[in-house]
Parts: sequence; structure tokens; C-alpha cells
Amino acid sequence: MRIYVTGYGVISSIGENVEESLLALRSEKTGIKQGEKTYTERFKVGEIRWTNDELVKRFELTQDASRTALLGMIAAKEAFKGHQLSPEVRTGLISGTSVGGMDVSELAYKDFLNGEQDDLNIYRNHPSGTTSEQIAGELGVNGYVNTISTACSSAANSIMLGARMLRSGQLDRVIVGGTDGLSQFTISGFRSLMIFDDEWCRPFDESRKGLNLGEGAGYLVLETEETIKKTGKTPLAVLSGWCNASDAYHQTASSPEGLGATLSMKGALEIAGLHPSDIDYINAHGTATPNNDLSESEGIKAVFGTTIPPFSSTKAYTGHTLAASGGIEAVFAILALQKGILLPNLNFRNPIEETQLIPVKSYSEGNTINHILSNSFGFGGNNSTIILSKVS
Repeated sequence: MRIYVTGYGVISSIGENVEESLLALRSEKTGIKQGEKTYTERFKVGEIRWTNDELVKRFELTQDASRTALLGMIAAKEAFKGHQLSPEVRTGLISGTSVGGMDVSELAYKDFLNGEQDDLNIYRNHPSGTTSEQIAGELGVNGYVNTISTACSSAANSIMLGARMLRSGQLDRVIVGGTDGLSQFTISGFRSLMIFDDEWCRPFDESRKGLNLGEGAGYLVLETEETIKKTGKTPLAVLSGWCNASDAYHQTASSPEGLGATLSMKGALEIAGLHPSDIDYINAHGTATPNNDLSESEGIKAVFGTTIPPFSSTKAYTGHTLAASGGIEAVFAILALQKGILLPNLNFRNPIEETQLIPVKSYSEGNTINHILSNSFGFGGNNSTIILSKVS
């Protein structure tokens, strides 16, 4: 059974929709800059300029919710635009998040510490599952709703679970992806791990020191061949392969040898029925942390040997959007398939000493790209890979 992508939507610091994002990618324009909020003003982050109230008004949202939920609503609505809900098409939503409604809880807690009366109803927005329910409510989806929280691989795992639900016949159509808003907790957490760079991040560069955090959301609509006969939607891409694997090496770090990354990439290729030589471009996880980039590079070498396809990380554009990254980068991958795009790895100068891999350094279009492999790796060695292919 083939799984088709029939819709996509995205919002991040480089654009509030797919069209704006493509323009930013083409012009190699980053969204990472000095933050404007109290807890981001000292750091370079991929921050979306609109406040929560402005997001509700600008995108005509019906709910007042956490930032994570609002961003998810915006991207999911773009992805689902033109689709119609019908009793004949069982539609679900699977959303990944790591932050959940933490931004709302942080503000409420500050008010409480300042002696203001505590409104316990505010904390109803805190759970991760609430964000998914609110996104589903905005779309009118009232069937299957699920939440994935596997750190930075959450959106990729949501895509994977959605595909499995379709293959098993439990759903006919599913909206999948992830969303995360910036929060003081995540900034403080990554700084405590000493993998937060105060300068513009440099994925796969020998001088890399850490990541820049970002916020955003990215979603796909997946359908089967049988469902498309009912909905009449035009496929944008094929979700041809997926795999999740764990090396269980460390609570936060990946194994230096890239064992988990190797397993997930090989597994996705096997499900897709493809050989390593079939992959035309890799959208790497590429967080710009010393551990991740070395581990992922070793995994790429283990899978592809001496014939490594063009690869790059797009996190120097958007910042690391955590649970949303796999969804946002899946949208970028589909754009790359449609336009034959190779996306540059911004800020690259010198290869990692141990691996000597050189990513894509300049933007180009019109390349022959039939299959794209996209990596998303989370804490605890939760490694996920999806493969998106051109519709044939």
C-alpha cells in the first residue's frame, strides 16, 4: 500500500506558510536573530515575531490556547486546506510536542510568585495532549487524536505512526507532524547541558559549539490510494519509508559511532525497498552540537560508504524547533522534491576532523531528486528516519 502526502503546512521563523518558507530558503535567509521576549533577549533564537494574541487574530483562530497549540493550528490548517471532513473518510490527527503548554504555565507561575491570584484553569493548557486536542478541534477532527512526545524525533514518529495506522486500516486519512513554542524552560535546559550556542549555529562544521533554539510547526496530510479515490486529492509526494531505532547509549547523547542513526536509516531504506544509491538528498538532523553532528556523520558514512549523496541541515535557517523539526523538515523535503532543490548548509566552513564530510554549500534548483531521506534524532537515542519520494 502506497502512502501519499496530499497536503502540507508550516510556520517557523523564516515564514508563516509554505510559500514564504520557500522564498526564505531560496534567498538563504535565516530566521535566527536576537530574541525579543524577556527570556530570549540575551540569545540568538528562531523566534516567530507575532504574540499569541496577534497569532489568534492574524490567522483567525477560534481558540485562546498555548503558543505550541496556536502554532500547530496554523500549520495544520494550511496542510488541511481544501480537504473536506466526511463520515466516509476516517480522519485522525497525530501531533508531536515536547514543550506542550509550558509557556502558559510559566507565565501563570510568575504571576503566582508575584502575589497575583492563581487561576487554576490556566494550567489546563499545560499537558502535551491538550495541544493535540485543541489542534484537532480547530480542524473539526473529532475521531482518533494522539500525541507523541519523544523529544526531537516527535514529529517524525508522528508521521511514522500515521503511516502505520493507514496501512493497518485503522484510519483512511491522518494529519501528522509536530509543534513547539519557545519557553524559558527549554532555553534553560539546553544551556544547562552546555549545548546552546550564543552565536549563530554551524551544523557539521568543525567549529560547532551547539544549537540555536527555534519555534514552529509542520504538518502533512497522509492518505492511501483508496482514500484518494474518494477525496480526489492530488498527491504531492509519497511517504515511501520510515524507521525508528534506539542505541540506548546515553540519557541525552547519541553514540559516537552513530549506531542508532545507522539502524534507523537502514530500516527506512528497507521499508522503502530502496538502496543507499537511490537517495538523492539527505535532510540531516544536524543540530550543530558536537555530539549529534559527529554521530550522524558516522551513521551516514556507515550507510552510504564512499558514495554519500548531497546532505545538509536546515537548522541554521529555523533554529532547532525540537518536536516540530521533523514536520518542518518534511515540508522542506517535499519542496526539494518538487523543485529539484538542494538546500545549503549555512555557516559551513571546515569539515569535522574525524569524518571530513562536506555538506551542500550553495542553493541550487533543477536537480534530479527522486528520493529524500530525512533524519530526526531525540534524547535517549530515539532515532527516526523517513523517506519521501516523488510521485511516479
